[in-house]
Amino acid sequence: MLHFYLAGINNQNFLMRDRETGSWWQQITGKAIFGPMKGSLLELAPSDELSFGLWKQESPGGQVLAAVARDEKEYDGKWEAEVAKLPVVISFPGTELKPRDIVIGIELAGESRAYPLDTILKQSPIQDRVGGDPVLILAGADGKSIRAFISRMGDSEFEFFRKSGTPDFLLVDSTSNGEWNFKGCAISGPETGKCLHSLPAIKDYWFDWRNYHPSTSVYRH
Repeated sequence: MLHFYLAGINNQNFLMRDRETGSWWQQITGKAIFGPMKGSLLELAPSDELSFGLWKQESPGGQVLAAVARDEKEYDGKWEAEVAKLPVVISFPGTELKPRDIVIGIELAGESRAYPLDTILKQSPIQDRVGGDPVLILAGADGKSIRAFISRMGDSEFEFFRKSGTPDFLLVDSTSNGEWNFKGCAISGPETGKCLHSLPAIKDYWFDWRNYHPSTSVYRH
């Protein structure tokens, strides 16, 4: 097990250093770029970036990490807004996105794709293929939370549509007319109780995602 702490900034992306070996790691890629573990890669774990309201609704017994009292005065609640005003150190002229456009990045089987956040919010659910796999990108009913899944179960691929006229977020698959929730789990129909495989989805600035994924494509519809 390695224990990390913030060691610096590289191209406006965190650099982490582990206490055990002193190696330096890039946040966006999880790759060691200097030190005894140079070239090693951390495994990216699935994670959610949800609004507190939605998270509390899904996990009513969940606990919130409290601020460290002795360091609380050092926390900067306006950090993201302040950083967004700074000029970027890397840009990619000629690309269709602006450097600080927010994207959701997905990487599968060596292929990477950026999904502009504004597009996801307007078009959800988005169905696509990345690395040969069917991908489902969802925006929650709160208009803030994003999740991504492999839209296949066994040998069956699913096509989903948003169910209208309901107070909660619901999808319907075209195969069986079964209903699915925002967790990617079937709540009615033959797949009831089963859940789609969740994908790591990285929320990032376009310039940062493009810098570390030079062959990335951009979702278009």
